[in-house]
Amino acid sequence: MTVHLTGPGLALREIEPGDTADLLAIYGDPEATRHLSFEPRTREQVQAIVDRSLASATDDPRTEYGLAVTRLGDPRLIGYARLATEPQQAATIGFALHPGAWGKGLGTETVHLLCALGFRTLGLHRIWAARSPLNEASARTLLRAGMTEDGRIRDHVFVHGAWRDSIIYSILEHEWEPLDGIGS
Repeated sequence: MTVHLTGPGLALREIEPGDTADLLAIYGDPEATRHLSFEPRTREQVQAIVDRSLASATDDPRTEYGLAVTRLGDPRLIGYARLATEPQQAATIGFALHPGAWGKGLGTETVHLLCALGFRTLGLHRIWAARSPLNEASARTLLRAGMTEDGRIRDHVFVHGAWRDSIIYSILEHEWEPLDGIGS
């Protein structure tokens, strides 16, 4: 199944081989990765992410969706979104946007598009996400998208030379209300 979902201002599409440079502009940027669960990536590491996303798109059954976030009508990658399925009709999601796209509500729309994929297309029951305790913008994004804060996982990730907690959010299929304009 090839993924192409559209919203009011964004689209999610499959990663393409030519997306490496645009993804490196995000994953190689110290500011863009400050609150993520990893340090800035090298070109080779980003190429491996692109390669893994391309390979997972052909898996059967498919359990990982590494997708490009684009503006409607512009195929250029401005973000990377990931949904990984788990047993029990669940999935974890995550995303990163280019700093030039921050503060415009695009994160909330990205979460809604990931929920559309999970709930409408994949028939999931629960979707969850984690954020850095210091990433207040992510907290606002996840709450605006309808998620509920579930709690804290202590010492969840080792990044920048230290253990860091994660704040966990979730949404259930019956709680999700799609944005106007979310299509398939």
